[in-house]
Amino acid sequence: MKRFFKSSFALLMTAGLLMLCGCSVKNIVQKDTVFALDTVIDLTVCAPDRKALTGAETALLNWEKKFSAADENSEIGKLNGGDPAALSAETLELLLDAVAIAEETDGAFNPALKPVVSAWGFLNGDYRVPPEEEIRTLLPLTDYRQILISDGQVFLPEGQQIDLGGIAKGWIGKKLAEDLSEAGVRSALINLGGNIHAVGTKPDGSFWRIGIKDPSGDGVAGVYLAADEAVITSGGYERFFEQDGITYIHILDPDTGRPAGSDLLSATVIGGDGTRCDGLSTALFVMGREKAVDFWRNRGDFDMILIMKDRILITEGIRDRFTPEGTDARSLEILTGSK
Repeated sequence: MKRFFKSSFALLMTAGLLMLCGCSVKNIVQKDTVFALDTVIDLTVCAPDRKALTGAETALLNWEKKFSAADENSEIGKLNGGDPAALSAETLELLLDAVAIAEETDGAFNPALKPVVSAWGFLNGDYRVPPEEEIRTLLPLTDYRQILISDGQVFLPEGQQIDLGGIAKGWIGKKLAEDLSEAGVRSALINLGGNIHAVGTKPDGSFWRIGIKDPSGDGVAGVYLAADEAVITSGGYERFFEQDGITYIHILDPDTGRPAGSDLLSATVIGGDGTRCDGLSTALFVMGREKAVDFWRNRGDFDMILIMKDRILITEGIRDRFTPEGTDARSLEILTGSK
């Protein structure tokens, strides 16, 4: 069995950005790289000292300790272990956001999918193809509508477990961006393993150049010009394994408990709320092209980039900020609000 892991990322185009790049005399670019949330995290902050940067690192490590489903001593770990003790305000907020997105997407994003995800080995790297009977037994445990939240306490049905990994980076990136802004930072870039959050613009006032990874190769499929928003991508290339010549991706279809058979290679969601962008990127990938486009047309409060084998679909609101790149022959299709 072959095992593969590729960090989830929209490749950051940083050439020439990390000099002083337009910061005022009092501010300089502070940059650091840490490993957390099971990924490499790059933080770039334009500030007079490292105080804001250090504060951001401390905050994200604290949140990781609370949210990790792989740590039985985290708040989520204890909850999954049968302890309904009151959660911190932050963990409760994240869980409420996750349930709200699950409801909005009719379960295409599902925070209660952990039993099935664990059966495939995607949480611990011990990959396997579970028998169909095992999947059928586990699926009834994944009904997010049975999560009971009352007075800060969360109660799960027997056997049910939650995993907020599909939304935690979006929430953390959103909070870090808010904290940096409140600290007076006007230019920063948070890259949580490809989960991108831009605070303002580059120090010189120009857009941040975010490369959207080509899911079929090592290069980029295009470049998006970001400013004060989240740019979050989900795709089957991020984590997968092969067995008997078949590739199994880590994004599961909550209806079947099996890897999503999507006609999309990746889905990127762009908007002001990183939490929602994170959940929607997974949901849209699971939905596939037709349902994803209908979902966007029914809401219209976010933008997206959908990459398929032969084409790239982008919403009309970002037509002036996305440029296809790379050597592939994908055509570009602009999605409008009308069918």
